[in-house]
Amino acid sequence: MKDLSYAFNPIGIIRSCFPEKFGIPRQPGLVKEARAILELLPPFDRPEALQGLEEFSHIWLIFVFHASLKQHWKATVRPPRLGGNRRVGVFASRSMFRPNPIGLSVVELERLDLESGTPRLHLRGVDLLDGTPVLDIKPYLPYVDAVPTAHSAWADEAPAPVLQVIFSAAAEQQWQEIQTHYPELKQLIGQVLALDPRPAYYDSVTPRKKFGTRLLDFDVAWEVEGDIATVLAITSVMPGEG
Repeated sequence: MKDLSYAFNPIGIIRSCFPEKFGIPRQPGLVKEARAILELLPPFDRPEALQGLEEFSHIWLIFVFHASLKQHWKATVRPPRLGGNRRVGVFASRSMFRPNPIGLSVVELERLDLESGTPRLHLRGVDLLDGTPVLDIKPYLPYVDAVPTAHSAWADEAPAPVLQVIFSAAAEQQWQEIQTHYPELKQLIGQVLALDPRPAYYDSVTPRKKFGTRLLDFDVAWEVEGDIATVLAITSVMPGEG
């Protein structure tokens, strides 16, 4: 049998608002304020390679689950939408623990930046970890990529927000002090926490109620009581910390 292994070179790197995996939405488009920049790498950083892409509102990104490369693939996985208790085949899921750690996301293309020296794609609604290598870009075509008659078993609809998010007085004051430079941060925090980033199999009766999530350049401390998530503090994290 011929050797069917292949090697691929990333065409770009994602710079996103998610420095850590905890808090990343489980699908693209769920957190509208989740933004990222795709920076193209040589020799693919040629403006002419993007010619015409600005006419599309959304694009497909084919990427590598680079933070999971050391973990072995699994024949069966526990999808969060099934409560983390029922197993299905890996090929019936979008799990990152795949034979080849390749992901696929459709994201909104806000704009192209071709004037900064390195071509950049400004994206919205991402579910991508900062530093994610991107293998390819393809335009999203509604007439073929959105199939009106399709059905999707246990994931037929987008998950609804499950937590009400409120800000403590201290967190609100911290937000007021940084909003000029990070105007989208409060909405980003609210949208991320509303979807409850805790593991699907998390036991709600556990004594642990306080959590921390890294978003952009901040550590966000929060706690859960019932169906209410309270943001306790928004702490700046200097580059290189954590």
